Amino acid sequence: MSDLYSLTLLDIIKEFKLETLYTPADPATISITDNDVNRPGLQLMGFYEYFNAERIQVCGNMEFAYMASISADVRRARLDKLCATKIPLLVVARGHEFYPEMLEIAEKHSVPFVRTELSTGEFIASLIAYLNLQLAPRITRHGVLIEVYGEGVLIVGDSGVGKSESAIELVKRGHRLVADDAVEIKRVSSISLVGSSPDNIRHFLELRGIGIINTRRLFGVGAVKVTEKIDLIVGLENWDSEKVYDRMGVDDEYTSILGVRIPSLTIPVKPGRNLAIIIEVAAMNNRQKKMGYNAAEELLSNLGLQMDKKDKVKNWDEF
Repeated sequence: MSDLYSLTLLDIIKEFKLETLYTPADPATISITDNDVNRPGLQLMGFYEYFNAERIQVCGNMEFAYMASISADVRRARLDKLCATKIPLLVVARGHEFYPEMLEIAEKHSVPFVRTELSTGEFIASLIAYLNLQLAPRITRHGVLIEVYGEGVLIVGDSGVGKSESAIELVKRGHRLVADDAVEIKRVSSISLVGSSPDNIRHFLELRGIGIINTRRLFGVGAVKVTEKIDLIVGLENWDSEKVYDRMGVDDEYTSILGVRIPSLTIPVKPGRNLAIIIEVAAMNNRQKKMGYNAAEELLSNLGLQMDKKDKVKNWDEF
């Protein structure tokens, strides 16, 4: 999680269709590394305590109203001080007509300068969501990610245990494949993980005895998805007759990935078990739990027993 990720200014310009007013170099060579955004109202008033110069700065109605209330000389001095901090990008929102000195000062300090027609709040909210996704801490792990009834299910287990076979059966049953073999997992918030496939293997799936297939071409575009939130982790393992498996589902199990706890369960594999149906039921049951219903709790209540519920948390490496 200590790795520093970045994206280019060109990525942001294309994503939000920004009007480029000035860039000191090719936007594809200019990196953005901070996932937060700032409105420089206080800085235009001269307050710089706790100011983070690595954040994108967005000027909207409030900033332009303040700049209109001060003299041209003071405005120039305040803008010069702001751009002298080498901010990564200065954005004019709501399609405002900018002051000529803004462009002049941006060129003086080599600060990229762009404009958007979006409202300030709308642009900032969209930009932060985009930056959080693109700059999120991430890891790549072996497994299969598939959307089942709207739930993102990450299937993990040893090689050859049946992950891809389960995935192709789920695709045939109308669910959507996100990634096979390698899953890129991003921590987009303190409570959310999003998985995707590396670009070079996206939509491909390996089936032993058949080889590589292209899921999108074989089953159509409705059978695949580019990204999906991870809601449940299903661990497949070969049946061990000496091991005691959970039969009630009283205790909640979680797996911690990048500091985020994800509900998880272990499914033993042996001939005759229909893993696709089991995973479907697991996804639906997980959704019910999120909605506040627990079948094991209701059954024990009907039997007059009290449920002693415990949370079990595994680190990823323990799976």
